[in-house]
This record gives sequence, C-alpha cells and structure tokens, in this order.
Amino acid sequence: MKKNFILTTQLDFAAAHRLIGYDGDCAKLHGHNWKIEVSVIGHTLNDIGMVIDFKQVKHHAKEVIAELDHSYLNDHPHFQRTNPTAENIAQYLFNELAKRLDQDLFKMHQIRVWENDRNYVTYSEIDS
Repeated sequence: MKKNFILTTQLDFAAAHRLIGYDGDCAKLHGHNWKIEVSVIGHTLNDIGMVIDFKQVKHHAKEVIAELDHSYLNDHPHFQRTNPTAENIAQYLFNELAKRLDQDLFKMHQIRVWENDRNYVTYSEIDS
C-alpha cells in the first residue's frame, strides 16, 4: 500500500476582476477576498519526519499570490489572454506553484480557490 501525506496551508488575497463574455453581474467590475488552499503530496518523510515544512509551502505561495494581491486581475499578463474565472485562477496558481514546489519527494496535489464563503473551485492534475 502506498502512503500519501497531503499537507495543506491557507492564504488569502484581495483582487478585482470582471468576466469577459459572461451574461450577468460578474461581467461588471467587482472584487473578492480570495482564500487559497494549497495542498502538497508526498509519499516519504525526510530524516526529521516531514514531507516539507509548511513554512516553505507558504513562502512559495505568498510569492505567487503577491503579484495578484490588490490588483485588477484582467490587467495581469496571464489574464489578458485568459478569462479570470475562479477555475482559470486556480489552474494558474497551481501551475505557478508546481514550478516552485514539484520535487522528487513531493509535488503539488491540488489547489482550492474560494471566491467567497460558499463558493470554491478545486483544481488538481492527478489521475482519477
């Protein structure tokens, strides 16, 4: 049996956006206090019994969301060509974090992006 250790940390940022091609209120400029849950998966522990220090995960996640925090997402280079939906934001954050976190002992597992207390998107690239 393969062991899985899934570590999750939460962060948040504030940003505005508008959805292009959407028929409804979200086509208008509006903002969210986004909450992000970053999950990393590993199968083995290092010599002190950790997959990765939560501080490392949080450090890299803070770097990635810093470029989005207190911004108009539609102006971000990635979202000038991709609609800034919660789904696309989740995929973007996952890919940017995977560049920093994927190593031999652990990899990005999933990311959850909450746009409010009731609605979130989960994105992963695992085999189902």
